Amino acid sequence: MKRRDFIKLSVGLASATTLPFAPASAQSKAVFKASDVQPAGYPTVAATESLGKKLAAATNGRLSLQMYPSAQLGGEKETIEQTQIGAIQMLRVSAGALGPIVDEINVVNMPFLFKSIAHSEKMMDGPVGQDLLDRITAHPNAGLVALCWMNSGARSIYNTKHPIRTVADIKGLKIRVIGNPIFIDMMNALGGNGIAMGYDQVFSALQTGVIDGAENNPPSYVFSNHYTAAKYYSLTEHLVIPEVLAFSKRAWTSLSADDQTLIKKFAREAQMEERELWKKYESEAMEKAKAAGCEIIPIPDKAPFQAAVKPVWDKYGPKYQEMIKRIQEIA
Repeated sequence: MKRRDFIKLSVGLASATTLPFAPASAQSKAVFKASDVQPAGYPTVAATESLGKKLAAATNGRLSLQMYPSAQLGGEKETIEQTQIGAIQMLRVSAGALGPIVDEINVVNMPFLFKSIAHSEKMMDGPVGQDLLDRITAHPNAGLVALCWMNSGARSIYNTKHPIRTVADIKGLKIRVIGNPIFIDMMNALGGNGIAMGYDQVFSALQTGVIDGAENNPPSYVFSNHYTAAKYYSLTEHLVIPEVLAFSKRAWTSLSADDQTLIKKFAREAQMEERELWKKYESEAMEKAKAAGCEIIPIPDKAPFQAAVKPVWDKYGPKYQEMIKRIQEIA
C-alpha cells in the first residue's frame, strides 16, 4: 500500500470512530502522536521531543509523546487534517499552511512584513503573538489549539538553473511555494511561476525538473537534501514565517485543566528552546551548503524585490491592516 493511500485509509478509519483519542484519566496512560515534516534532529522536532520528555517526567509517565518526524504521517496538509479529527494529537506546522484555514493568520505570511528575525521574535513573545495564537484556537473550522510559536528563520529562493541577483533573474522559473494564494501571487509578482506543492514532494520534483527551484530557510534547504539538487541559494529573505505548535482540539477537550496547563507551560519552554537550537542549526546548514559547493548569493539591496511584491500588498494588505499596524509598531 502506498503511503498516501495508507494515510487516507487511516484518516478514514479515525473519522469513522466517535472519539479517535481516548481521554486520559489519572489511572490511564496516554501516548500523544506528534508529527513534523522535518527530519529527526531538526530544531522543531528536538524541541517537541523535549516537551514530551518533560511531560512524561511531570506525570510519572501517564502522559507521553511519540514523535513522527520526516513526514512519516504525511505532508502538512494531510497532518493538519489528521490533527483536526484527533488521529494526531500534536502537530508542528508552518503558519503558511494554516493561512488557508485561519485567514487571520495570513498576516504573518505577507512578504517583507518583518524588519528582521529579532522583530519576528518580539511579535511571537508578546501580546500580538498571543492574540494570533488565540485566533487560531478560537477559529470554528481550525480544530486546533495553538500552543506556541517556533522560529523558522528567513526564507530565500534556491534553484537549479542560475544565481538570482536581481528580480529579472527569477523570470520564468518554476518555483515551489506552500499551497497558499499569497505565496503563489508573491512568486508570480516576482516574475516566476509559483507552483503549490507539498513539502514532502519538493526533493523529487527538483531532481526530475518538475520545478526549477523552491524557497525556504537554510536548514530546510540543506537537511532535506534540496541543496544537492539546487546549487544556487539567493538570500532574498522575502518571508519570515513563524511555525506553530498545535494540539488537536478534539483531543484537548478530553484532558483535565491541570494537564492542559502543564502542556501549555512546556510548550512555552519549547518555544524558547527551539529558538536557541535554531540559531546553531542554521549556522551549520550554511556551512554545509558552502562545503558542498553551493553558491550562496547575498542580496544587499532588497528594495527592488520589495517593490515587485507591491501588488500582493495591494491585494491582501487592506484586509489585515489593523494587525499589520500592530506588528510594524513593535519596537
